Amino acid sequence: MELVHRHTPVSRLFHFCPPRFAHRRLPSPESHLVEQRRAAKMLQCIFLLSDSGEVMVEKQMAGHRVDRAICGWFWDYVVAHAAGDPSKVLQVVVSPTHYLFHIYRNGVTFLACTQVEMPPLMAIEFLSRVADVLTDYLGDLNEDIIKDNFVIVYQVLDEMMDNGFPLTTEPNILKEMIAPPNIVNKMLNVVTGQSSTLGSKLPDAAASFVPWRSTVAKDASNEVYVNIVEELDACVNREGVLVKCEAYGEVQVNCSLPGVPELTVSFANPAIINDVSFHPCVRFKPWESNQVLSFVPPNGQFKLMSYRVKKLKKTPIYVKPQLTSDSGNCRVDVMVGIRNDPGKPIDSITVQFQLPPLIVSADLTANYGTVDILADKTCLWTIGQIPKDRAPVLSGSLRLEEGLAQLHTLPTFQVKFKIMGVALSGLQIDKLDVKNTPRAPYKGFRAQTQAGKYEVRS
Repeated sequence: MELVHRHTPVSRLFHFCPPRFAHRRLPSPESHLVEQRRAAKMLQCIFLLSDSGEVMVEKQMAGHRVDRAICGWFWDYVVAHAAGDPSKVLQVVVSPTHYLFHIYRNGVTFLACTQVEMPPLMAIEFLSRVADVLTDYLGDLNEDIIKDNFVIVYQVLDEMMDNGFPLTTEPNILKEMIAPPNIVNKMLNVVTGQSSTLGSKLPDAAASFVPWRSTVAKDASNEVYVNIVEELDACVNREGVLVKCEAYGEVQVNCSLPGVPELTVSFANPAIINDVSFHPCVRFKPWESNQVLSFVPPNGQFKLMSYRVKKLKKTPIYVKPQLTSDSGNCRVDVMVGIRNDPGKPIDSITVQFQLPPLIVSADLTANYGTVDILADKTCLWTIGQIPKDRAPVLSGSLRLEEGLAQLHTLPTFQVKFKIMGVALSGLQIDKLDVKNTPRAPYKGFRAQTQAGKYEVRS
């Protein structure tokens, strides 16, 4: 029996037939005791909450109904401990009556409840999977989209979990059972008053040994593209010393191959990556023995793996802020330039910082780019690309409140940028082999790096 890898997603651990197609037997006298034992490890309900704590979707998963009052308790907890920001609350919260698990995505809080102990990572992973599937279905995820597509959201939740246990979590199968929303479906719903999103038969992939892939690939153009997308997190202290620099990356694949192809991806330098997490299609043994990704890919776009590269020593650009205050005025000078040329253009450069609360007025200008003071007292400096003939400089003065001589709270500068064509971690794809296809496919590669949490202290 294959051992479960520590990074195995929930969808790899749980894959059964959908509840609408499953054959059910009459309960035996012992089944009640079995169900009680199973209930010790299951989720009882899932709530989708808006940014104001309103319950948008409620899905009860077990026979014992959880009252909505638990959502009120949770939101009071968020307000008391994080000023109403769920993203700053621990993902596991213990209430007087329930264990609560939650994740936060684009203003939507996914909240799951249970009354007994269970593995927290299982609940968090499942909620993350729900958020990913709904994003794939709806194109985006926010309060308005959830409310406009309430029926589909509820149907997807109904298929993804059965009696509190993860069930069908592969988007490939879900889309064959529940059609994604489109204009035609919406018009039919309005005219006929009936939903046309539910399929009438069990998807073929549900009985396949590769449930993430359809047995018949539609519109296969015999192409496969592999992209490395990285986010660079960095922290620079007041002396300009790089305290921390890490890259969080994903290997994304867009597959349009016919049949059941076999793909192998090898890296030129796999030893630099840590904390890897894989799509269920990846075979573990080739990776553990040779750091090679061997898999049968799903159709379309999917995330093949994620990783982290620690202790990077270089950043592509520098930001040097200088703030001096005296007699009620604060002088601001910020210089931006290229520290290590990545060999590709650095685009979409912005620098922003929050004006301290004791600032009455601000007079800031730049020799390159545009400067805007937003309504929430955020200063946004949009640079774009750094010119070759000069270094962009932001300068000006801040006026302090009456009676204050110096500025005691110094701002932190957030930096954003994007670099196409290079992965700053140094990770490179060495080779992509494709087998079991009728003819040689077209293969494409691309890399991209953008700033994540890139902070410079002043």
